[in-house]
Amino acid sequence: MSYTQLTEIERYQIQSFLKAGYTQKAIAEELGRNSGTISRELSRNTGLRGYRPQQAQRLASERKQQHTFRRITEITWQRVELLLREEWSPEQISGWLVNSDLQSVSPEWIYQYILTDKKAGGDLHTYLRCQKKRKKRYGNPDKRGQLKNRVCIDERPAIVDERKRVGDWEMDLIIGRLGGSVLMTAVERKTRFTVIALAPNKTAEAVKDAIPGALSPLAAQVETLTYDIADAL
Repeated sequence: MSYTQLTEIERYQIQSFLKAGYTQKAIAEELGRNSGTISRELSRNTGLRGYRPQQAQRLASERKQQHTFRRITEITWQRVELLLREEWSPEQISGWLVNSDLQSVSPEWIYQYILTDKKAGGDLHTYLRCQKKRKKRYGNPDKRGQLKNRVCIDERPAIVDERKRVGDWEMDLIIGRLGGSVLMTAVERKTRFTVIALAPNKTAEAVKDAIPGALSPLAAQVETLTYDIADAL
């Protein structure tokens, strides 16, 4: 029988069996687990106040996190940090790694990495775009370079915000600090599947031409496109 980690429910069951006076062997039989699994669980997670399932679950999650961080190479984390400082989102970074045939890292683990860095006094969290406020603009907005016939985000179908269907995409533009070529990303809202395309520059025409080529293989899964790139054009 292959080994699987104890669940949070099983940890609460262990606590109940211990209070009822069950032996480790009896607990293992009740849970259908190997007695060695129960023995390791108790030796790892029993403190001065006895075995506490909530604490045991937290410690297990932390060990799993550390194992994942060690599995991912230092070079990969350096790439992740570099792209975070270029204001890429964790979803964009994860998609880029996969499309570049590099070691993959899920968006969730990148967020965990950022949180761990923040707790240690790091500044990676300050580069997340969701924390940055848009500057208030006065006067007439500059219309140069904007996509023609676009529809305001307030007018898009309500079902898009519910994320109940596949086919609603969010478009974004990633511009390097040195200019030149730019990356156009498309993230499907429900599945978080990411498509990345290269545009020769950030003009509206170049970006508009990159979009059909990137999504043409997935045309059947395209319902709406929401752009967050107008201000960059």
